Amino acid sequence: MARLSDILGINARSADFLVLNKKRARAGADDKLLTKEMLTKKRIPHPRLLGVLSDANEVNNYDWNKLIGGIVIKPVQGLGGEGVLLARKSSKEDGKFVAVGGKRLTKDDLRLHALDIIEGRYSHNNLPDKAMIEERIKIHPKFRKMAVGGAPDVRVIVFNKVPVMAMLRLPTDESFGKANLHQGAFGLGIDMATGITTYGVYKNQGIKYFPDTDKKVNGILIPDWDKLLLISVKTQIASKLAYLSVDFLLDEEKGPVVLELNDQPGLSIQLANMAGLKKRLERVEGIEVDTADKGVRIAKALFASEFSNKVGPIGGEKQVVGVFENIGLRPDKGRRISILAKVDTGARSTSIDESLARELGLLMPEHILWETAYKSALGRENRKVIQVDFKMRGKRLLARASVTKRHGLRFRMIIGRRDLEGFLVNPKLIKSRDDAWKVISKKASRVTKFKGNRGKMKKR
Repeated sequence: MARLSDILGINARSADFLVLNKKRARAGADDKLLTKEMLTKKRIPHPRLLGVLSDANEVNNYDWNKLIGGIVIKPVQGLGGEGVLLARKSSKEDGKFVAVGGKRLTKDDLRLHALDIIEGRYSHNNLPDKAMIEERIKIHPKFRKMAVGGAPDVRVIVFNKVPVMAMLRLPTDESFGKANLHQGAFGLGIDMATGITTYGVYKNQGIKYFPDTDKKVNGILIPDWDKLLLISVKTQIASKLAYLSVDFLLDEEKGPVVLELNDQPGLSIQLANMAGLKKRLERVEGIEVDTADKGVRIAKALFASEFSNKVGPIGGEKQVVGVFENIGLRPDKGRRISILAKVDTGARSTSIDESLARELGLLMPEHILWETAYKSALGRENRKVIQVDFKMRGKRLLARASVTKRHGLRFRMIIGRRDLEGFLVNPKLIKSRDDAWKVISKKASRVTKFKGNRGKMKKR
């Protein structure tokens, strides 16, 4: 459960983060047509636009018969999902449509809804609006049994080019097929590192099971998770918004497609994740992020959920490790190499020797997450933090490691307690450091010097 000081409130959201969004960028996010123009220009996937209706004449002259399959009619300036009509063309009745819940609609019903939108019924301050018609995506097979009358969506909060929090929203009968928490949809928190659901919220109450079922809300793997995160960062960069949410639909054929942007997303996502936004936003503020890929790697390194290890798609008991472990460390290129590492529960974070990291090509820009100021006995210095990929007891770990000068020390890598979730540490597994070297000296002696460009390794 998040500490109160970690929670982002409405006032802090406005004063500290929404204020960073420029007026022109906000206007682009609030206008769905401008959003589509931006997404099209940047080649970011989104539902296809089928028509835009600006006045009564355009509504009456629109050829509704040409619509095929599922459609969505929505206001361009709509808020909170109001005025969104989901329907599909009837395969049995010519010129008829079927809305969520099975209600039959005629072309006149669609016209009346479009006219209501144009007259400003669903827009801010009831100002005149435009009605847009777009294709309705084909629900990903993963969610067909979970979807009730509509398509689930995934919301990702992005700040400073880093995805900081996400949730899966599942529509219900109560929400009339709309993925809106205020209308009765389910919200499921998502672990940023794996794309696996963790906790849930329904009507602002935390839930472990879907109501009236024995099915847990955790353990659902979001398809194309890495691609979705990458698109969320690219969308933020294209929108020029400093802080926003990107809402995705998961199409059966296209994968993640951007539904819309929100320059002032709600705060219920914190309940779904049992985590505070404030702490996460402060953590990434000021970090230099030069590419979308780097933003995703930072998100995975910083915001991996402790709960995800318990609900991962691959189960099993916790592995027992000793104080000294032989791990398989992946260099920039080539096969994993054997490294004798020390498991140190007294150290919060994992660290790696600077010369070893350099030998393995891990100090190249694409592996560096950020630099942080560090105060030591030798004075103040900047220390690099990199992403390391290693295997320990058959389990693969993507961790962030502080680069330190451990030259001359026997152990050139320390595994801190942050990366020991899912393991049990038994200090008696190997009684002493000398015993550790006797047990795995042959493997440890194969710690290799890596030649990045050639991908060759040789014995030290």
